[in-house]
Amino acid sequence: MSRDCLRWSDTSIGSNPGGTVAERILIVDDERSVVDGVRRGLTDEGFEVDEALDGAEGLEKARSGGYDLIILDIMLPTLNGYRVCAELRESGDLTPILMLTAKDGEYDEAEGLETGADDYLTKPFSFVVLMARIRALLRRPRGDQPTAYRVGDLRLDPVRHRCWRGDVEVGLTAREVEVLARLLVASGEVVPKTELIEAVWGADFDGDPNIVEVYIRHLRRKVDEPFDAQTIETVRGVGYRLVARAGAVS
Repeated sequence: MSRDCLRWSDTSIGSNPGGTVAERILIVDDERSVVDGVRRGLTDEGFEVDEALDGAEGLEKARSGGYDLIILDIMLPTLNGYRVCAELRESGDLTPILMLTAKDGEYDEAEGLETGADDYLTKPFSFVVLMARIRALLRRPRGDQPTAYRVGDLRLDPVRHRCWRGDVEVGLTAREVEVLARLLVASGEVVPKTELIEAVWGADFDGDPNIVEVYIRHLRRKVDEPFDAQTIETVRGVGYRLVARAGAVS
């Protein structure tokens, strides 16, 4: 693509404080200018950054493990981003994935999310927006929050990103963990859709609000349907409610 995909007028947003251990990010994109620009910005912010310029190389590096987040383009040589994401998820790799692409439209976003991506950002983008999305995906519960939630036989450890239905462990992506945690915190109460967006994606989220429905559908497929349960309820026109009941799905 000939257009600039990254705007650098607003990149000064602070560096990694206190000499803490740097988090590792893998960038998989075939545009050299994008990779160099994002790498420079993330390095300035205190991250360790690796890169891959095609899908096969990106998948190989991602499988090596040790990354805290993957920035993944959709249009890639050898393997497209959808395939890379799907293969990582099928192998049980739940590293947060931010889809970064010049493709636009709700179907492209939906396909990326359906394959297991945690978030989606369309080129061209501001580095401040990119950093906000990255920080949100890397966010972990504060120390004064419970280390685990339980409603009925559904348990979630949001710190370690682990979930169980009874004795069966259920693999969830980082974003799915955040959505489920918010529902568990308010167990038995209706959580408005707007509240979920603000709590999980942030008050400045400017994407499609229907993203909530995508993640609710993901969670039902993982924590309810395989166990003949229906604990995540839709309250039409309002939001969603998680209940302890685990009755058979009609």
